[in-house]
Amino acid sequence: MRGTGRAGRGRRFAAAAAVGAVLWGWTTAGPASAADSIRAQEWHLDAMHADEMWRTSTGKGITVAVVDTGVQADAPDLAGQLVPGTDLSGLPEGALADPAGHGTHMASDIAGTGKNLNGQGAYGLAPGAKILPVKINDSGGGSAENDDRYVDQLSRGITYAADHGAKVVNVSQGIGGLSPANRSKLQAAVDHARDRGALVIAAAGNSGDSGNGVQFPAALPGVVGVAGTDRDAKAWSKSQHGPQVVLAAPAVEIYGACTSGSGYCKGDGTSDSTALTSAAAALIWSVHPDWTANQVLRVMINTASNPEERSDYLGYGVIRPRIALTSPGDPGPADVSPLPGAGAGAGAAASPGAGKSGAADQPGGAASDAASAAPEGSAPAESSAPEATGQQSSGSGSLPLVVGGAVAGVLVLVLVAVLVVRRNRSTGPGPVPPGAPYGVPPQQQPYAPQPPAPQPYGQQPAAPPAAPPRYGQQPPYGRPAAPPAAPPGYGQQPPYGQQQPPSGGNPYAN
Repeated sequence: MRGTGRAGRGRRFAAAAAVGAVLWGWTTAGPASAADSIRAQEWHLDAMHADEMWRTSTGKGITVAVVDTGVQADAPDLAGQLVPGTDLSGLPEGALADPAGHGTHMASDIAGTGKNLNGQGAYGLAPGAKILPVKINDSGGGSAENDDRYVDQLSRGITYAADHGAKVVNVSQGIGGLSPANRSKLQAAVDHARDRGALVIAAAGNSGDSGNGVQFPAALPGVVGVAGTDRDAKAWSKSQHGPQVVLAAPAVEIYGACTSGSGYCKGDGTSDSTALTSAAAALIWSVHPDWTANQVLRVMINTASNPEERSDYLGYGVIRPRIALTSPGDPGPADVSPLPGAGAGAGAAASPGAGKSGAADQPGGAASDAASAAPEGSAPAESSAPEATGQQSSGSGSLPLVVGGAVAGVLVLVLVAVLVVRRNRSTGPGPVPPGAPYGVPPQQQPYAPQPPAPQPYGQQPAAPPAAPPRYGQQPPYGRPAAPPAAPPGYGQQPPYGQQQPPSGGNPYAN
């Protein structure tokens, strides 16, 4: 994920950033030893029951474009996985050379075959898919000129991928502080890809704990923004959050092929989350080649860990491709997007529920966008136009009547209050509710014991119920305290105090 950390032109780096992990926010914990079994360390594949999924689908027949720093052609686990791509970077050696190693790792996350190390190399989540490498230059930041170059290459890369057979366009990249012109250029490329039937999936970014600036293209309409989770499927502390997040996937300790001495690296970042989400889309599309991008995405949302109520940290939840393959449900309409404000090309939004449509069902959809766009303190928009009678609607004709009625109502309430006070002073507290102890309603005498009721001969009177302990007190001796709340399940623990909807435990266990 190319996380420049810039929020605008006024806060740019003073000098160009070096290529690689610092610029993306994708970090490595050092190369993995070539003597190890890389497959044994790919915990995310075990969590998602990859071996079981591969009996149904490996992503065969689906091409995933990797718009990134190139893909190293001689990586053993990617042998036979690459289709001819393009180099838009202007750097030497072409699309099948990767000076940074980032694009190679993303390709490995998606379609690695594990052929190296006697079959114990790096496996991707969709080892039957093909990779279309689209190389761009991400060698620096800090100037409008570099931003313009980067956005131009990124936009051309997305367009090229859609025009050359990619069903899924993986963009484990991003930039903040776009000028209107650059945002428009990038949006046009996304719209073109969607018009061509491709699914554009992009990283939310890795500055969730240090500014959380919006990154593009993940925040553009029509793009699937992906957040990251840790090993416990809780939101990764660095994963960026906001309304742009649609889905989430593992982001920590992801092993894959790269260009280090050993040929393998371990990385953290929403770059990996994005690649795994792209691979999940390939698995589903391979089994349902007649589905559209809208239908594939709708099934991914419907089978995620929490499709009923999205959160800004996990979107509609953690991807669950195994559930999508075994119980996909109704994919819904082919020409309606499940993303708010996206539509088929530029049409109406649809709810993530299969077959449902309408922005009112979507958090952050068109209806809520219209409400939030109004200036603070302004009146809401009229629900309908004035009747076609030539009458103008000023909205003020009923004001005197409303004010008069309000004054009268206040006077009545004051009179009633006075009468009640006088009555209470003369007649006492009134009738005692049934069962109230000592003649005082329970709400006025908390924790007062109930008098024992008369008991039949020979029976012991029932002990009065113990009063609940007051604040700071321990429960009565011999009575156990209430058990502590169970630890939250997979995806339930929200960072930074935000309450996330429950996910029903480990999403991969079902």
